[in-house]
Amino acid sequence: MTFFSFCRLTVLVTLAMFATVLIDRASPSSSLISQAVAQDEKKEQRETRRTPALRNKVYERLAEAQVLAEEKNYAGAKEILDDMISEEGKRALNSYELANVYNLQAFLSYSREDYQGSLRYYELVIAQPDIPLAMEINTRFTIAQLYFVQEKWQQGIDALLVWFDLNEKPNAGAYVLLAQGYYQVKDYNSALQNVETAISMHEGEGKLPKEQWYNLARFLYFDREDFDSALEVLNTLIIYYPKKQYWVQASHLYGEKKDETRQLALMEAAYEQGFLDRSSELVTMSYLYLNAEAPYYAGSVMQKGLDDELVEEKSKNYELAGSAWAQAREVEKSIPMMEKAAAKSDEGELYVRLGNVYLDGDQFAKAAESVQKGLKRGGVKRPDQARLVLGMSYFNMGEYNKARRAFRDAGKDERSEKYSKQWIKYIASEEQRQIELQKDIF
Repeated sequence: MTFFSFCRLTVLVTLAMFATVLIDRASPSSSLISQAVAQDEKKEQRETRRTPALRNKVYERLAEAQVLAEEKNYAGAKEILDDMISEEGKRALNSYELANVYNLQAFLSYSREDYQGSLRYYELVIAQPDIPLAMEINTRFTIAQLYFVQEKWQQGIDALLVWFDLNEKPNAGAYVLLAQGYYQVKDYNSALQNVETAISMHEGEGKLPKEQWYNLARFLYFDREDFDSALEVLNTLIIYYPKKQYWVQASHLYGEKKDETRQLALMEAAYEQGFLDRSSELVTMSYLYLNAEAPYYAGSVMQKGLDDELVEEKSKNYELAGSAWAQAREVEKSIPMMEKAAAKSDEGELYVRLGNVYLDGDQFAKAAESVQKGLKRGGVKRPDQARLVLGMSYFNMGEYNKARRAFRDAGKDERSEKYSKQWIKYIASEEQRQIELQKDIF
């Protein structure tokens, strides 16, 4: 889920919960209208408002409309409400009664996913004079949410800030909603400040903040390259919401900090839990092992990944596996990996490297054949070194003339000239030694 989808879903879920509160009572005595009356009687208001009375005949019609709404007969409910706010009917209603009609109309529009219509009716609710403060506070919060649903981020922020001014004790969820709005308008500093407030409020009350709150904070810390704070959040997520993504992301951030020891430790922990199931993840872990001078583990990770068909069967991946096994002196395991790497490559470099592995495994004929194939195919980074390997392969097979030619060709590159002469001299001494042995025998 994208971050925008998360923001939209959060608002929709909250609105749905609010809408449920409006109609989840079957008894008229506990209906929306009764709730409004109860709100009017609260003593915790910061200002005194002389709210007009809700007359019984109006109450009864509102209750009838609400029952129809509860039965999902939205058309019937709307017909009653439309009649109540018709030109003649509106004149018979006081401001508080009108506010309750508009409130229920807003809910009906919301039920039809007419968010713009719902917003228009809620605006009419707060436009009425002398409505209870609690009713205004609840409505303004809903208005802010509806702006967010319609992606009108700045209007939502502005509406929410008015709500904050009216509310003595905003809850943590409101700070998160405001943070999401600021995120969408790219005011990341304000977004971070508000989500930090929400997290601190919950933690201060001994509550566990929601996973999404931590994630928003993590996004924002990472954006400002505050890797220490981002890691702190990720470590918290690993403890309370242990998921693969948090282990991998924490490892990545330790890599950004050049802390390769912890980077590898986090990847190892994820690997042991069976979280790493992507080719790129296993390849990354193998490279980390190689950097930590642990080639055997690098080879093991790649071997298992290839056997389990998790690692892509690409030349580069077989090469990595083969190189790791070669560095671990596991020549028998290295050879089949390098054979596959060379076979999948269009250039000769990997055939030369395969020749090196064959040489280490005392398979001299295969070494010579592989190096020759590589040189013929082209794309070899150091042809001089390849010819040194070719010369050593021929020497070990006792084919001294071919070995000499290979070393002479290698010596044409000044980088290998010294080694070439040494080998040619050694071949001559070896030939002389064998001549002397023959004299002794006969």
